Amino acid sequence: MIWSFLAVLFSGWLYVDATYRGPQWQRWVFKPVTLLLLLGLAWQAPMLQTTDYLILLGLLATLAGDALTLLPQKRMLYAIGAFFLSHLLYTLYLASQMTLTLFWPLPLALLIVGGLTIATVWSRLEDLRWPIATFLGITLLMSWLASELYLFRPTDNAFTLMAGALLLLLSNIIWLISHYRRRFSADSAIVAASYFAGHFLIVRSLWL
Repeated sequence: MIWSFLAVLFSGWLYVDATYRGPQWQRWVFKPVTLLLLLGLAWQAPMLQTTDYLILLGLLATLAGDALTLLPQKRMLYAIGAFFLSHLLYTLYLASQMTLTLFWPLPLALLIVGGLTIATVWSRLEDLRWPIATFLGITLLMSWLASELYLFRPTDNAFTLMAGALLLLLSNIIWLISHYRRRFSADSAIVAASYFAGHFLIVRSLWL
């Protein structure tokens, strides 16, 4: 197990480093390699339950989305659809772990964050406005369920899921703002680090 974790961490570090400093080919190589290693790590988790396979399917959807982003821009809609499916599967997994409760400041805060993000980039999204709004919506829902799970069942597993979901939300918010509104220093590296860490923590929850 320890070697699998080390392989994932090393590959993820190479991916983040390539995003920050290059070369570009190294980023294209180690991003799918890291996701495949994460998939293998998830598969090795002991005593996988039926709902745990939702995480594996979510990783496969993410892998498909990443592959689609390498194609021409007109394929971006399909990539967003794959990422939406990934976060939907994660959301279904989270929903299976909890009894629905409501701590109202939490969804309110997430709605404000989501609303501000969409308002910032809306005029630049063109034909992708509603697909991206829907994708951000499922990511906010995923983050809400993960946070509610931790608030009402504060275990190590729940904290790991919450941290992973919030990092994925952060990654997508920064990507939207930097890609469609304004670039800033190290934005790609921050997105890559949050993206990798988010998926890694969600997979790690299977081992807790």
